[in-house]
Amino acid sequence: MPIECQLAVQLIEVRMREVWRMWNYSTMVVLTVLTAGVFAAILIPFKGIPLIPGITELRPANVIPVVFGLLFGPAGAWGAAFGNLIGDFFGTLGIGSFFGFAGNFLAAYLPYKLWGNRSLDSISGHLPCFVGGVLLGSLACAQVIGFGLELFQLLPFSVIGLAILVNNFITPVILGPILLRLLYPRVNRWNLLWVELMDPEDCTPGPFPRLGRILVWGSALGGYLIGWTRATGFWGGELAIGIWVMQLSLPEILAPFIFCLILGCIFL
Repeated sequence: MPIECQLAVQLIEVRMREVWRMWNYSTMVVLTVLTAGVFAAILIPFKGIPLIPGITELRPANVIPVVFGLLFGPAGAWGAAFGNLIGDFFGTLGIGSFFGFAGNFLAAYLPYKLWGNRSLDSISGHLPCFVGGVLLGSLACAQVIGFGLELFQLLPFSVIGLAILVNNFITPVILGPILLRLLYPRVNRWNLLWVELMDPEDCTPGPFPRLGRILVWGSALGGYLIGWTRATGFWGGELAIGIWVMQLSLPEILAPFIFCLILGCIFL
């Protein structure tokens, strides 16, 4: 492996520390398997109610990545990614599954990173942060999956991007507080919260959390809006920043935003 790639991998491992070191904790591994199993078990029955045949379906299970991410941290993020992959084996497996893996990881990762050290015993007291975390995760998930499907010309961003955003946002916002109210007291009583299971040194935030928040919000929101307007031809197909005039393809437009999104996750 080139020295540049080795340095990049080491940087990610150091910065997103809890994401990698959680595999050293047997209980966190079990929670990953639990999350993946629950997510897949709810996903699979709804494969028969497709929103876009062969690509996505009605997904009330999308509440799981957010809730389990807040409770189990990186175990919830990995579990959401693997659970979505398992679900794809029942009708939607393809090249898009790789991007689905990454997108669903972010759908759980970003809400718990944005939530920080806030208490989970009263979601109503931090409702704007909860809704913001769900929105951020939904935007990132829609952008990553939409980028991948557009890159391989499987489905236009204008269709899949909107479907994923709506699917990932509405259900968690409605059902998330209810499910957390039911699960948090029990998870807390059983000492299964991820911040209690992992050593404090393995839960430290990144070096520039404020910059990380700026980057993830800017890249997720900006990339989605620019990508969607470019894909739909909104505003007559000409954006004020001149992207349409430069005749860039949509994947070329989205690639810098995806890079900044990854960079922001490293800094969080």
